[in-house]
Amino acid sequence: MDALALGPAWLDPEHLIQTFGLIGILAIVFAESGLLIGFFLPGDSLLFTTGMLVAAGEYLHYPLWLVCVLIVVAAILGDQAGYVFGRKAGPALFRRPDSRLFKQENVVRAHAFFERHGPKALVLARFVPIVRTFTPIVAGVGRMHYRTFVTYNVLGAVLWGAGVTLLGAALGRIAFVRDNIELMLVGIVLLSVTPIVVEFLRARRAARPAAPSAPSAPSAVPSGGGTER
Repeated sequence: MDALALGPAWLDPEHLIQTFGLIGILAIVFAESGLLIGFFLPGDSLLFTTGMLVAAGEYLHYPLWLVCVLIVVAAILGDQAGYVFGRKAGPALFRRPDSRLFKQENVVRAHAFFERHGPKALVLARFVPIVRTFTPIVAGVGRMHYRTFVTYNVLGAVLWGAGVTLLGAALGRIAFVRDNIELMLVGIVLLSVTPIVVEFLRARRAARPAAPSAPSAPSAVPSGGGTER
């Protein structure tokens, strides 16, 4: 299969699999599931490509069931690490300054996602890039009941980790998918970022009505819309 040029060559899923093998896949899944530095790593496209390559017997010569089990375990442990980090870091995480690898807006976005969906956010966030990295951390910051966290953590890891990998294995048997892998991976990336785009548009629409209200009575509200909330 040809390499996919969606970003830096070293982030191409097939290149990563060729270079680092199964250990590399598991390390990336672990890091992207709950480590602050893992948010930029490929997740969905990596799992989909892994499933395809395992089914085709390329680069990865392991039973599909074993690969799925190991990916699920790595995803569970990654979220677990994020939860523990969140409990240790606490509210200080929301006051941490931005850096090249850390953006405060990512934590805020994950917090809003968690507040909106509750415990099931741990499952839903698995399918949303960036948010899936920070949601278990936010759950730890909020000291979510541990048994509840573990339940939703395992469920999300199985649905995402095994589900996307098995989807890649199943579709990889179709000639059209194999011959158009670049197109398939582009589609997966677009589907992955769709929730983020929808959330951005929704937030923008919600903020829009507040803007025109200030000019209507400038003398009555001296401080403007800042105290409107």
